Amino acid sequence: MRTERANGGGQAERRDLKVIVGAAIIRGGRVLACARSAPPEVAGMWEFPGGKVEPGEAETDALVRECSEELAVRVEIGKRVGRNVRMAHGRSVLKVYAARLLHDDQPQALEHSALRWLAADELDSVTWLPADAPIVAALRPLLTESQPPTG
Repeated sequence: MRTERANGGGQAERRDLKVIVGAAIIRGGRVLACARSAPPEVAGMWEFPGGKVEPGEAETDALVRECSEELAVRVEIGKRVGRNVRMAHGRSVLKVYAARLLHDDQPQALEHSALRWLAADELDSVTWLPADAPIVAALRPLLTESQPPTG
């Protein structure tokens, strides 16, 4: 993704935005939330798993790789959730995708201090990282839709 800004001379300067991808892994009407273990200023805050897209890597491929590295799970990537979220003083953009676990894989906290499955009414029970917080509102309807009917 490219963006332009005016430099001191009024000319447009091109720079690449770093793309960060996140997975809203949904199972049984709940989404997986992961507690950061580092760096200290965000430790204990919650996020969707994911990470940086490497040069030449597709966003969905990066997300599959990141889920494998962070959680030791295989996932199928679905549709985008929410909007692009600008981060790092405008130098990066977060894109979150819905995902589902494959082959009954069970997430493991390899790089996080804790994992929790949250229903729509539990999303506000954790402190989300500022970049992930805008995605929560867009996620609520997906969780409600994926719940099995009761009664």
